[in-house]
Amino acid sequence: MTVTAKIFIDSGNGKCYYASEEKCRMRHKNSTGGIVVEIKRDKYLNQLIEKRKDGMIKVITGIRRCGKSYLLDPLYKNYLLEDGVSPDHIIKFELDRAINMKYHSNPEMLERDILDLLKDDETYYVILDEIQLVERFEFVVSGLLHEPNIDIYITGSNSKFLSTDIITEFRGRGEQIHVNALSFAEFYPVSGQEKFDAWNEYLTYGGMPLIVSKRSDAEKSSYLKELFEQTYISDIVERNHIKRLDIMDAIVNILASSVGSLTNPQKVFETFKSNGEKELSLNTVNSYISFLEDAFIVKKALRFDVKGRKYINTPQKYYFSDLGLRNARLNFRQQEESHLMENAIYNELIMRGFNVDVGVVEIREGNKRIQTEVDFVCNLGGNRYYIQSALNLATPEKTLQESRSLNHIPDNFKKIIVVKDYIKPWKTEEGILVLGIIDFLLNEASIDK
Repeated sequence: MTVTAKIFIDSGNGKCYYASEEKCRMRHKNSTGGIVVEIKRDKYLNQLIEKRKDGMIKVITGIRRCGKSYLLDPLYKNYLLEDGVSPDHIIKFELDRAINMKYHSNPEMLERDILDLLKDDETYYVILDEIQLVERFEFVVSGLLHEPNIDIYITGSNSKFLSTDIITEFRGRGEQIHVNALSFAEFYPVSGQEKFDAWNEYLTYGGMPLIVSKRSDAEKSSYLKELFEQTYISDIVERNHIKRLDIMDAIVNILASSVGSLTNPQKVFETFKSNGEKELSLNTVNSYISFLEDAFIVKKALRFDVKGRKYINTPQKYYFSDLGLRNARLNFRQQEESHLMENAIYNELIMRGFNVDVGVVEIREGNKRIQTEVDFVCNLGGNRYYIQSALNLATPEKTLQESRSLNHIPDNFKKIIVVKDYIKPWKTEEGILVLGIIDFLLNEASIDK
């Protein structure tokens, strides 16, 4: 079943509401200069619908400010109501409200009050927002699973719910729905710009939903910087009891600067040593990088030997979950378009559900063995794609350079080069598909042309 999920934003007052257009306009009837735009987010709502009443705890994860809470209410709640669910069978507790503070230190009361609302054997949909505020909340949520007519959905905004290990809290009884920042296909229709202008905006300020409502570059920059410092870093420090904030800050900057380049914890550690840092250990560097991964700020792409069909342990590549956050961290200084485009392609592939590695292809030239790189080896089910990112193929020499590794892969899976140019798809003499970045991002079927 396909359902249209929309986010309505009034760009006049800079506020974001996930509701009906009518409600959005009513809330902002006194604002001036505002226009109401809609962002479609069908993917995540459909995932909730597919998992409806499956006996598992639905845990909504994702980097903060990407729309987790609003996915549940009103988007999913409205779907349930439209599907005939009675309003009194949708139970929601907003645990960050003062009226619900009584539950924070009394999880037994929360469980009891939820159970008291069950009046019949029909399914009740229980939405617990900001559940991490309740002590020992894991026992409450797991306990509710014993009721055969409860379907449970939870979300939270502190570091515990931004962690990839949240599912282990429920010992195999939970499943994760991971919400990302806006894809370019979600961002472009509401940007109010031509495609390539929107692309340049996306490369600079990323896809956090509230960015759409910010008018000036200064507002966008300030929002992203504040979000990174006061939300993400603070959460990581709190969760992991970090003592060396200076080291954490430096590691974030190093990873932000090395997007698209091979690196590893050892290399980062040696950078600190060369700068005179004597008290730092390699284990600390490893831990701090893993904290950033757990918080969904960065994601590691492993290297895969295509011919040898095995993983290479080190080095790896690290990509940022949102380009705006990455750029804000570096004060919008290092804007290498080739690396940002590579990061954007990686994020798009992850959003589409691919398992993505960095490919290594060994080539023999005379008596020498040379390692060449394929930017991405993408697997989904039984399908595989090899994808190369390139700003352009302006000359035959450039085409040969970008095709080199792809031409030496000894299998028949699809091979693709994505370029910045606004072009119609075409194929090289060796059969490699060449796509423009806009076509690739806006049309998921483009890679199968």
